[in-house]
Amino acid sequence: MKVTPDILRHEFIGANALVAASPNMNLMGISGLVVGETRNTFALRNMGVTRSVIKEAATFDFTFNDGTVVEIDGKLLVGRSEDRLKKSVKRLW
Repeated sequence: MKVTPDILRHEFIGANALVAASPNMNLMGISGLVVGETRNTFALRNMGVTRSVIKEAATFDFTFNDGTVVEIDGKLLVGRSEDRLKKSVKRLW
């Protein structure tokens, strides 16, 4: 998978996610398969337990099916997945 700014438009349900950084220490290290997404949260399932993580309060490491690992600030992911398709992304570099 080629990693570009368009990665924000990718479908995250089905990817493995890890909370890499968060000001809330209780969220650090939560990992699992993304099984649901709302406007403000991801639902991560690990060993039969589903936990909701607020997007804005975390930085995520996503591992996709082809082995690509991408770190994304959750603030860039806030919003419904269908609305992210319409959003334009400014290049940060």
